[in-house]
Amino acid sequence: MTTTLLEQRYRTALRLLPSYYRTEREEEMVATYLHGIDEQAQDEMHPALGEVASIAALAIRTRMGAAGAPARYATLGAMVRLFALLSVLLHAASALTERALFLTWFGGAPAVDRELSLDGFTGHGALAGLYEAALWLLPLAWTVVYLALLRDRRRTAFVFAVLAALPDLASALQHAGDGWDTVTISLSLATAVFSWLTVLALCCGFHCDAPRALLPLASPGLVLVGTCVLMGASMVVWPGAAVTGWADGSAFIAAAAVWLIVRRRSPEHVADPALPLTLATLGLAVLVERTLTLAFAVQAHAPGSLIAATTVQVGIIALLTVALTTTGTRSLTARFRTG
Repeated sequence: MTTTLLEQRYRTALRLLPSYYRTEREEEMVATYLHGIDEQAQDEMHPALGEVASIAALAIRTRMGAAGAPARYATLGAMVRLFALLSVLLHAASALTERALFLTWFGGAPAVDRELSLDGFTGHGALAGLYEAALWLLPLAWTVVYLALLRDRRRTAFVFAVLAALPDLASALQHAGDGWDTVTISLSLATAVFSWLTVLALCCGFHCDAPRALLPLASPGLVLVGTCVLMGASMVVWPGAAVTGWADGSAFIAAAAVWLIVRRRSPEHVADPALPLTLATLGLAVLVERTLTLAFAVQAHAPGSLIAATTVQVGIIALLTVALTTTGTRSLTARFRTG
């Protein structure tokens, strides 16, 4: 039987799907797509845009651990969902902590300092003030995302994640458009990429066939409050490093250290490779941001104590990321070997 161009085009689109799914369903799907179409007209036709989009969405679901997926795809889906959840947690705690500390400082600051801090909201007109207020408030939507995700309100979580990520995108575009130096643009771009990778992981990982979001080994509310307290303490103990990036790095170091300690004491309870590999991926994102922050501090001739502390933190994050990657890879290899 002659293969028409339309059939070839459908089969090309279906190559987006993983091999295990194509083996079972490709012939059935092609027959369905070609049903009722005159064979003589098929050489002049192309798959509809909606059909290709549907195939792409199915490809995401089948590669993110849909029912019946092989172990490697199930692990990948678990990692993407866990990365989305932990990254949302980190962003939510950062936004809450930064604004809580700002309001605490603002309440006791001298009048001159309060006026200077409000100038960005009130000194450039009503529209500019509303814009700055939105940029200040929107990151709080990460908390809504976190709560919605754990209540399995996936559409709500995705909508608010997009809103929460907009300020980082706006900041990156502003720095690039205003001609800032390379390090500053790179830092703002890395922050924006981290936020939008979280949105992408949220969208891809929590598809309609995915299980509910669950935090491993802890209560969601307790984890959020504990992360905020840890971040706040890390900035209050040493005011010289009172920036969100420092707190993010401290939170990652604490989480990675706790997991490695638990693994050492109870290896049978943490054999799943998804968590260490996800923490390693999260650590890589934090490492990029902190490394660029270090470059910015050096360029700005920051105090030596700040540069030294940031260098130490970057080194610890790098070592923990390598340790997590190593242990996670070993667990993954062992799982596939026994499976």
